[in-house]
Amino acid sequence: MSRSLLVEVLLAPARAAALPPAGWDLLVRQARRANLIARLHDVLADAGVQAPPAAQAHLTAARRIADAQRQRMRWELDRVAEALAGATPQAVVLKGGAYLALDLPLARSRLYGDLDLLVPREALAEVESRLLIHGWVVESLSAYDEQYYRRWMHELPPMRHRRRGTVLDVHHTLLPLTSRTALATPALFEDLRPLAAWPGLSTFAPPDLLLHSATHLFHEGEFANGLRDLFDLDALVRHHGRDAGYWERTVERAGRLGLRRPLHYALRHSERALGTPVPPEVQRELARAAPPWPLPALLDACYARALQPQHPSCETPGAPAARLALYVRSHWLRMPLPLLVRHLARKAWRRLTGAELREQEAAQRQDG
Repeated sequence: MSRSLLVEVLLAPARAAALPPAGWDLLVRQARRANLIARLHDVLADAGVQAPPAAQAHLTAARRIADAQRQRMRWELDRVAEALAGATPQAVVLKGGAYLALDLPLARSRLYGDLDLLVPREALAEVESRLLIHGWVVESLSAYDEQYYRRWMHELPPMRHRRRGTVLDVHHTLLPLTSRTALATPALFEDLRPLAAWPGLSTFAPPDLLLHSATHLFHEGEFANGLRDLFDLDALVRHHGRDAGYWERTVERAGRLGLRRPLHYALRHSERALGTPVPPEVQRELARAAPPWPLPALLDACYARALQPQHPSCETPGAPAARLALYVRSHWLRMPLPLLVRHLARKAWRRLTGAELREQEAAQRQDG
């Protein structure tokens, strides 16, 4: 499977210097669709490659947006820490918020949407209450969707701040309660890194940062940000991979948490697509967690097509079928088949009859 122009330039930025105007136009469009345009700006700037004025205007704007979002996210972490003061000693900032809080190099080029937190399930009611008091509200959902989140999922329904509009996802584990992957949730809280700048908040240790990133990407069936998430994986490995004991600890934690297979997928596809430096012995050890043939070959073909910029120029034969297959797989992983069939049938019927839309509108009127 050939690489997109965007990936080629992000891995070898000097290549951009020879692009014609139409090539720059395509490059910027692919970067925007992949949510990697601020990263493209930084990679080109670090390599000393000057974009044509029209492209540079887009890149500079993305850089400014990323700076503003970083500043806003830091302030939002202040507000969350203030809201949760004393609620639980184990409030963990996840994904982009964690990269920002730890000041990892990849955080500078990331564009931010929402903020994700993980708290112990026994603290969930208290955490939700504190957030409601401090201005966050649960998004308007139908009664069925509300039940879906609270009964089967690994998180509360999304919360949005009444005045600031910021979205907060509060998790009590990393996978749905009905997931086929047996995640050892209590072990998630064994190795946390308290954040001095935000008292009461923590992040995962480096091995668990990678494991969460791997699990998030290779259990989900939505790939709008799939390539960005793959670059996150690559950046985490490049930043921590040379630390003493990192790989031994990461493999041990993957076994402890029950996440060896997602880590195998993550490192395999990151190395194939981006050349991520992974020790061969680690790949061989994790390959023991792979499913039996022919699933690895099928997944290789699907992920090679799905982990591309979601732009028409990257649409290859078989890409829609690959994304559909991975979407179905993600639901297969989420729920036992009887529950999944019942859930999808109910959702389809409610959409056909308009019941879902009517309930959402009623919930919005009630909230308003």
